[in-house]
Amino acid sequence: MAFAILLKLLPLLVLGVHGEDNGTNHCPIVLRKPVGTAGVEPVLDKHESALLMLLGFGGFSIVLALIHNAVRKYVFHDEHNLDTTFDAGGNVSMSLTAVTVASQLFWPGDILHSATLTTKNGIAGPFWYAVGVMINIFIFPIFSVQFKTRAPGAKTYLQIIHARFGKSSHIVFCMFAMLTNLVIMIGLLLAGRATIQSLTKDASEEYSLLIMATLFGSYSLIGGLGTTFYVSYFNACLVFILLIVFVVKILHVGNPEFDTIGDIDRMYDSISCIHGPEENEKNSYLTFRSGVALLYGVIEVFVSSAVTYCDQASWQSRIAAKPVQGVGGFILAGLMWFSIPSTMATTTGMAYLALSAQNSTHILLKGQIDEGLVTPLIAEKLLGSAGGILILTMGSMALMSTGSGEVMAISSIIVYDIYQTYIRPFRQGLSEIDCVLCGKKKKQSATKQHPDPVDRDSWCQCPTVSKCHSCTSDMQARDRKTSSGVKPPYLCQTHGRYRQYQDYLIEFKNWCIIWVTVSIIPLGLIIFQTGIDLNWIFYVGAIVTIPCFPPVMLSILWVKATGKGLIAGGIAGLISGISATLISATMYEGGLDKFLINTVQDYAILAGTCSSFGVSVTVCILVSLCTHRVKTVDDANMEWQKMYDIDNPLNPWELNYRDELQGLVYDDKPTFDQMALTFRKAKLTAYIGGSISIVLFAIIIPSIMASFSVMSKTQFNVWVWFTQIWAVVMAVIVIVAPPFEEISRIIKQCKVNRSKQREANGLIEDRNEIVLKTNDSMTSNQPATKV
Repeated sequence: MAFAILLKLLPLLVLGVHGEDNGTNHCPIVLRKPVGTAGVEPVLDKHESALLMLLGFGGFSIVLALIHNAVRKYVFHDEHNLDTTFDAGGNVSMSLTAVTVASQLFWPGDILHSATLTTKNGIAGPFWYAVGVMINIFIFPIFSVQFKTRAPGAKTYLQIIHARFGKSSHIVFCMFAMLTNLVIMIGLLLAGRATIQSLTKDASEEYSLLIMATLFGSYSLIGGLGTTFYVSYFNACLVFILLIVFVVKILHVGNPEFDTIGDIDRMYDSISCIHGPEENEKNSYLTFRSGVALLYGVIEVFVSSAVTYCDQASWQSRIAAKPVQGVGGFILAGLMWFSIPSTMATTTGMAYLALSAQNSTHILLKGQIDEGLVTPLIAEKLLGSAGGILILTMGSMALMSTGSGEVMAISSIIVYDIYQTYIRPFRQGLSEIDCVLCGKKKKQSATKQHPDPVDRDSWCQCPTVSKCHSCTSDMQARDRKTSSGVKPPYLCQTHGRYRQYQDYLIEFKNWCIIWVTVSIIPLGLIIFQTGIDLNWIFYVGAIVTIPCFPPVMLSILWVKATGKGLIAGGIAGLISGISATLISATMYEGGLDKFLINTVQDYAILAGTCSSFGVSVTVCILVSLCTHRVKTVDDANMEWQKMYDIDNPLNPWELNYRDELQGLVYDDKPTFDQMALTFRKAKLTAYIGGSISIVLFAIIIPSIMASFSVMSKTQFNVWVWFTQIWAVVMAVIVIVAPPFEEISRIIKQCKVNRSKQREANGLIEDRNEIVLKTNDSMTSNQPATKV
């Protein structure tokens, strides 16, 4: 679809190559610094802001959480399951996956950052920024489908590291994972503070933190990850609707107060006169030939890889879908996400430049531009207080979607990888091939190690929960209402104790979410006192988390990866990344005395990100090659079996895949070959779809646009219309597809439930009929009683 639109617009682009002069040679304007105090005027009082965000968005999200809980309880009947809290049932639809992935990338740092890049680098800045992020979005389906077929029962990527490499590697990468979540949470808090304080009168830091903590934790506690998907849908709808409002107001509706906006041609005339960055072709803001923009695109590939692959929030939101839906959802998410920075750049970013050209003066100070205040400023200038409310609405919804995902991610690491693994495990001293219920070796693993059936008594003989009649009786007894309100104990000898353990973990999970939410406040107060800004944490934070990416990637894809290799690579990458950044920072004026400024200079960031990634992946591979013990195919199968055996005995992953596995013959679980064959199309889609998308956005589109030295008026019009059409098409998909698929899924499950209920009622009637016939037969055979 996107390629077809581009082909239709291509002739117009070509026609404009020599037809018009861009005007930069006739009227160069050098924008001066603003005189006096510049900035965004707050439009809301604190009580108005609190009512809007807490009662409006917070209350709405709690309603969605209650709706989600009702759906899980009365339709899918899995509300009592711990895993449902962190994977939303493991069967999220493709479109809902797409809007959630895209929505969690809309967080205020990106909504605001795209306009900031336009003011710094011109129209090429946000484009290459978008491409850098999209490359990772399109690559992730490959990792996702491998994750879901090789470790379908895992809820965190750290569980894979623990199963394959043991305690030492697990502890190291738990620290990396928590560091990644910390960096992203800090970025959220900084972006949220900038948004709230710029639009709320006298908003203190404590006020901003209380608002954000309440928004992050409220509905996460009630509805878990599933509610995040629902909130992400409404967030995406709102973002696209508000984006279209900005497009219409800035590009198509005249404003008598501002002569340079309201018309695409007038905006072009104003911007083409500005003397742009020195690195750009002819110092123009209207060119794709921008060395600094391309440089940031390369940096963004590495930076976004840390957010995509090392953030547990990314994994749990993205693996909540099955492989087919997950692959399609990621590709669609990349297409959705592209429309935000590209369209936002040609509206609010270009509008800022056009307004600045009116008086040859920047409207904002450099620091305010770095804080991301360009979009709030334009909204306020054009729409007044309504614009401020719209930006606050957009920012708050994005904060809720991404912030709650981070709260759930940290909580899942604490529950699954810290508390359940080290502090209070169900059974001590288990290896990766032992059954958690009985402590004996799992059947499949034992068969591979000991094909001779002599020691069969030492193998696990626990029945699966779906075939356990005692569990069925337990759940039916606990579903009945009692006068005392106290539920009866579990009587199943196999699963009863583990069900009690899971109930305890569910209660612990609730307290964990509460304490993670509360800890946001002191964390924010400390960070705000340090003076770091969003730009610094965004890039420097990535440098210290990128070393985690190659080990995570190799643990899923490469059978010869070892724990020693992963630890050595991660630590070496961290040290080299920090060292390269500090050394590069000393080459700028002021050196490390200007630490917060020079450590985020262009080449300091490039050196740090490339060193972190390059050293990490190199050391991981070399050390693993020297220390692995995989010599045969059987050795490789045993290594993958460690991941394959990750499972919850009360919620086996095989139950979730039965529709896809119909017609296959297997015992408790399908084999590797059966899983690979079943999801072969999903893997091919991930490779082919991802490759085509990367070629389109990273090669074809920029090659066409960079073929023009500086965009003419016709070419600028075509590009603007292209981004607008793209945004409208994506908006329609975002608004229509998720509710259609979700409602269809619920209706289908209701039909299945009714069918099961009819079968159960039929069995009861047959049993009653048999009992009646037996009683009648016994009565007729008895001799008559004499009176």
